[in-house]
Amino acid sequence: MRRMFGKVAYALSIGGTIATLALRLLGADETLTFSVAALTILGLAYTLGHATEQLGISAGPRIGGIMNATVGNIGEIIIAGFLILDNKIELVHASITGSIVGNLLLVLGASLLVGGLKNGVQSYDAQATGMNAASLILATIGLVVPATFAFLIGGGEGTAPGDPEFFRIEALTVGVAILLVITYAAQTWFFLRSPESPTAAHAPKEVPDWSWRVALGVLLASAAALTFASEVLVHTLEPAVASLGISEFFIGIVVIPLIGNLAEHVVGVTLAYKNKMDFSLITSIGSATQIALFATPVLVFFGLVVGNPLTLVFTPLEVVAIGLGVLIASYIAIDGKSNWVEGLQLVSVYAIVAIAFFFLT
Repeated sequence: MRRMFGKVAYALSIGGTIATLALRLLGADETLTFSVAALTILGLAYTLGHATEQLGISAGPRIGGIMNATVGNIGEIIIAGFLILDNKIELVHASITGSIVGNLLLVLGASLLVGGLKNGVQSYDAQATGMNAASLILATIGLVVPATFAFLIGGGEGTAPGDPEFFRIEALTVGVAILLVITYAAQTWFFLRSPESPTAAHAPKEVPDWSWRVALGVLLASAAALTFASEVLVHTLEPAVASLGISEFFIGIVVIPLIGNLAEHVVGVTLAYKNKMDFSLITSIGSATQIALFATPVLVFFGLVVGNPLTLVFTPLEVVAIGLGVLIASYIAIDGKSNWVEGLQLVSVYAIVAIAFFFLT
């Protein structure tokens, strides 16, 4: 099934990129262009993830998982970067929230659900999972504190550069971003230096389908095409939203993360199906950790460079959604064992959060 899905994704990547370029050059209907660009990103996200997985097979599950989580988040980072250039800061906040919650609840939940139905109770490295959970709790604190601080000094999400409160909020944001990056670097170093769990150490070695040269070439080509498709997606977002009757906020918090997270969805679920839970959890929980501790600070620094500052002042519901996602995902995953019921519970929580955001807008 995955092979058939892969063929569709490769065809969609190539054909979609060509179609998106043609529609952009011809000045076609922007809703149609937006839809084609979104489908193209879906195909490119899968292709990018598969190329990274092939490179990671020879590097081992730990480095491979980190590579997959990093490259799998490139689509979201690129889209968020273009949103910052367009000064759509609220949409960036929504996409960050959706990415973290989507990885913790939907991707992890689907992985545990499918893996549990296929293999029964599954085991994995509880220490590595606990470390990621602690880092995500830290990241949640990094979101709660700026939001609370902004509320206390009379600032908020709508506070603009030039307002008296904005400089203090921005200074706090930069300080938190620096600390998050330092924490992520230390965690990654510790993770790579610690010994493998018995489950991962005795797992059968997998042979890559592609050579590293082919995988690297596909990865670079996919990343370039993804950058172009993301720019088109952001450029046509407003007219498409007006035509479809869906709010920008809901697209930012649900649709864009779903598009950008396709690689994590497919890889994480497939690995869980194969009973490779250490690699699967690195892909899902590790991706959420990277979004919170690495991608978000990078976007903060990027906003400073381009003159559209991104603060960490999220809305109360966004902070609650991330906090609850971290709490339930940590509680379920920290014992080193999982089953399909726990996966269903995570997916159910994601559905509740998505419905809340839909009706909020």
